[in-house]
Amino acid sequence: MRLFGRQRQKPEHDPVEISEKKGIRYLHLGGPAVQSAMRIKDPYALELEYTRAMMAFLLFHPAPREIALVGLGGASIAKFIHRSLPEARLTALEINPDVVSAARSYFLLPDDDARLTVRVGDGAAYVRGRSDGLDVLLVDGYDAHRIVDALASEDFYAACLAALAPSGVAVFNLWGSDRFFDVYADRIGRVFADHTLILPAEKKGNIQMFAFRPPLPDTGFAALNRRARELEARLGLEMPVFVERMKLYNTVLGAAFRL
Repeated sequence: MRLFGRQRQKPEHDPVEISEKKGIRYLHLGGPAVQSAMRIKDPYALELEYTRAMMAFLLFHPAPREIALVGLGGASIAKFIHRSLPEARLTALEINPDVVSAARSYFLLPDDDARLTVRVGDGAAYVRGRSDGLDVLLVDGYDAHRIVDALASEDFYAACLAALAPSGVAVFNLWGSDRFFDVYADRIGRVFADHTLILPAEKKGNIQMFAFRPPLPDTGFAALNRRARELEARLGLEMPVFVERMKLYNTVLGAAFRL
């Protein structure tokens, strides 16, 4: 079903649509592609693997206090952080007000409180206005077809680096099938001086790219595996699987698996 009626003039943003199948509710933007998914009987779980993979920032920054999320979607990540990381404060940016309305009405996004702020606005502008204060920055901004241009320029990636606190980590959700994937990955690598790791999703084309501001975290494989087991026990996320996959896809780092 399409939300908020049909407009005679060309809308400023892609129309928001909601569908349900086999107990899962989906959010779409102007087409059939799934932007978010929520299992109705378990609404606070991270249904899509790529959203669980984005949470792998906890392997590198286990106790973040300030987190920003660019691209709200169906609020899966925002809800999970709000419920599972009680010491963290999250600011979520979403440029399409209808997406925010859908997240509140159909995906159980809670009201703003001391630890959650949802803003309707330009995520790129927000990042450029930050300076040296974010522990974690999550970037997941897509329209109906591809990543938003304003969230994929070298200038934007430089602003992401500047917005991070020392030891901060940015996570960029990219599509491996995007013909500009290599361009985006190269830009991120240049801006972050190749202090990056990738984590592909198993069942979809999403590739998470983790980019770090020095001083760098301990990415020795033994340390990561220990943290992964702790996070799996605490949050129910398959972090050991993600660490093994990181090791496989970041072989340039060598056996020590270090940045």
